Amino acid sequence: MLKRYKWTWVLLALIIIMAGYLIYTGTGIGKSKSKFPVLGQVENFSLENVDGKTVTLDDTKGKVRIFYFFYTTCPDVCPVTTFLLSKTQKQLIKDGTFAKDAEFVSISFDPKVDTREKIKEFGDKFYVDYNGWYFLRGDDQKIREVAEKSFKIGIVGDNKDNFAHSNVIALVDRDNKVRKLYNANDTDNVTAEALAKDIEKLAKQ
Repeated sequence: MLKRYKWTWVLLALIIIMAGYLIYTGTGIGKSKSKFPVLGQVENFSLENVDGKTVTLDDTKGKVRIFYFFYTTCPDVCPVTTFLLSKTQKQLIKDGTFAKDAEFVSISFDPKVDTREKIKEFGDKFYVDYNGWYFLRGDDQKIREVAEKSFKIGIVGDNKDNFAHSNVIALVDRDNKVRKLYNANDTDNVTAEALAKDIEKLAKQ
């Protein structure tokens, strides 16, 4: 019972912190004077994809990107949000934008459990097109640094592979600048159609 309450309060704290950040920056649940204000810069990384190849930030540069942090054993929000991104992928493929002008980057923050095989199995469930969607894993500390420094995404875990994390989708421009953060739990406003529209609009800038 104490453990349950502990994680409830940890998750609540993360939600409050992220909500405050989104309101402050005018994104997600707030309003902004600019459609895509510059919110930050993505720090370089070197991670491993499902084929065992090294992928760096420079490998994705020059395209508009969606970043999402997840773990495959997530019992709730990660599968739901990945399904949302899968529907967005379908829309972008239909419009001819996916892989050509836009890519997705999903990064696991549970490298101990999330092997390449397990991540590939997770991605396959959502009909991922790996030509334009990177599923990455790597050093735990480096991944958390990228999540927190580049996207202000909080991740809290214990030694039993239990996690609480901010469920945020990040929109990044061609120059590695963070341009919008979406509260993925806001399913009324954060839809596949809305994401695809923003991606296509930013790709034209």
